[in-house]
Amino acid sequence: MKITIIETGLPPAAIRADFPGYPDMFEKLIGGADPDLSFETIALEHGDAFPDPASLEGILITGSAYGVYDNVPWMQTLMEFIRWAAEARIPQAGLCFGHQALAQALGGHVAKSDKGWGIGRHSYSVPKKPEWMADAPDEIAFAVSHQDQVLTPPPGAEIIATNAFCTYAGLNYTHIPAMSFQGHPEFDDAFISALYKAREGNPLEPEAVSEAIESLKQPHHNPDAGRWLASFFRTPVDR
Repeated sequence: MKITIIETGLPPAAIRADFPGYPDMFEKLIGGADPDLSFETIALEHGDAFPDPASLEGILITGSAYGVYDNVPWMQTLMEFIRWAAEARIPQAGLCFGHQALAQALGGHVAKSDKGWGIGRHSYSVPKKPEWMADAPDEIAFAVSHQDQVLTPPPGAEIIATNAFCTYAGLNYTHIPAMSFQGHPEFDDAFISALYKAREGNPLEPEAVSEAIESLKQPHHNPDAGRWLASFFRTPVDR
């Protein structure tokens, strides 16, 4: 099975040469859980054209510094692409911006949260466990970096991760093959620390950065998320 990664953003320029790109991070995360999966990348920032969704086997939408409301050349096409893929019942997963893009395209509402920036390791309760993450514990944790949030979920989306800061931190779509997390299981601690430091002073306060990096000492569920994503993509779909 081939997963088509829609690359919607790049790491900050200050640290870009020191770390792999987002598609490589996802290949390591998901491919480590299921070596039989293969991957290809559509790099929107490099001008790649969207493929025909009906020709794809699985879609993963990465994080991005953009918001779903930003006026960039590919944003509206991405929203249409997500809806086309949903109609074709192609499995879709989204992380951070990808989580927000799926929600916005499928009838939800995304905007900047009045709670401000979320950074550090965040823990979430797991109120629902779809079949592909049936072995999940009752609480999971990922590193985060976001100000935008899903404020209204789309019809047919159930919450699979939530906390007081971000109510809709994980969504599973019950009527189409789609799921998403606000957190970043693809980011290891070295990268997320460098990301916070690169944003220190603008837009993140130094004290908040220090607290966020300290919070990374807490356990995380990144490998589990890689396994859940692989299981999600492997789940048979009726078409």
